[in-house]
Order: sequence, then C-alpha cells, then structure tokens
Amino acid sequence: MRLDKFLKVSRLIKRRTLAKEVADQGRITINGNQAKASSTVEAGDELVIKFGQKLVTVEVNNLRETVRKDEAETLYKVLKEEKINS
Repeated sequence: MRLDKFLKVSRLIKRRTLAKEVADQGRITINGNQAKASSTVEAGDELVIKFGQKLVTVEVNNLRETVRKDEAETLYKVLKEEKINS
C-alpha cells in the first residue's frame, strides 16, 4: 500500500494530500530510509513521522483499504512519542 494512503486510512494524518506534502518534505522515514508518498508500506515496517515539535514512531500492524474510525488504531502501534527540542 502507498504511504500516503496508509497514513490517511490509519488516520495518522487526516487527508491524503497533507500526507503527500509531509512525505515530500522529507519528514517521514520507513525503516530508517527517507520515504516518498508513493513508497510502499508493508506490515512490520517502522515509520518515524515528524509532526512539528514531535517525533512519532509507529509500527505497521495491518494493511486495509478501508477501515471504520474506531478500528483505525488497529492498523498501527505507537512505539514512542518524543518532543524535539529546538
């Protein structure tokens, strides 16, 4: 599954266009490698996403094309959240 689609379906980022912008700015890595919006995400991958002053590390558990809002969190597991000191 494409990275931008996974971020939208899992609701880590609300809109696919925003997910694409974040990826194109180089703020997402997959297993330590810089990711583009078109990068392929697979179960077991570790994503590190930079949201403003916060780094969020998640592990992909599951890939689904569609998911209900209350089930979205089953697609990933948050491994850690850390603040970035400027």
